[in-house]
Amino acid sequence: MAQALAALAPYGVRTGCRLIREGDETHLLPEEARSIPARQPAMRRASGAARWIAHRLLADIGFDDVALPRAPSGAPAWPDGIIGSLAHDDDMAVAAVATVATVGRILSLGIDVEPALPLPDDIFGIVVTAADRTGAADPRLAGRILFAAKEAVYKAAYPLDREVLGYEDIAVDLDAGRATTKTGRGVSLAYCVAPRVAVLAFVRE
Repeated sequence: MAQALAALAPYGVRTGCRLIREGDETHLLPEEARSIPARQPAMRRASGAARWIAHRLLADIGFDDVALPRAPSGAPAWPDGIIGSLAHDDDMAVAAVATVATVGRILSLGIDVEPALPLPDDIFGIVVTAADRTGAADPRLAGRILFAAKEAVYKAAYPLDREVLGYEDIAVDLDAGRATTKTGRGVSLAYCVAPRVAVLAFVRE
């Protein structure tokens, strides 16, 4: 999975993954733990696993012991000069980070991960619209890829536009590696389907 994520990333973007384990909630720094409302232990473990990855990626570029508290929007609050995104499914957490100086013309990142399984029909009907183009994507997984793509695109677009978007507000063209939001924001994306469905979205200048 680590290799698959690395292959998606533009130059200067660092990615990582981790299987979620018992005790991963202990990787939350105190400020992070306080910012995450008391909820199911599984959710706190997943948040801890995702932040453990991000902490390591940030340390690799000279940002040690940086807290990533949960902002009111639900997204992690990144320090000045850093862009990034976190995600998890039931079993795996992923992260993508970069310094603004390193990536140059990339303004924002979004990432999502999902099991490589067909999307349930009831969710498929909510996520997929006539504007979406799946092209050469595996038909069995196309709905799941679109779901992950729209989640990642939202994460990349929201910090720039501060616009709440539904699935119907994002049109995805998988072959073109491109999505467009209802605000006209263009977002680039890349995806893999093995060993899990993962999508990395990014906004260029």
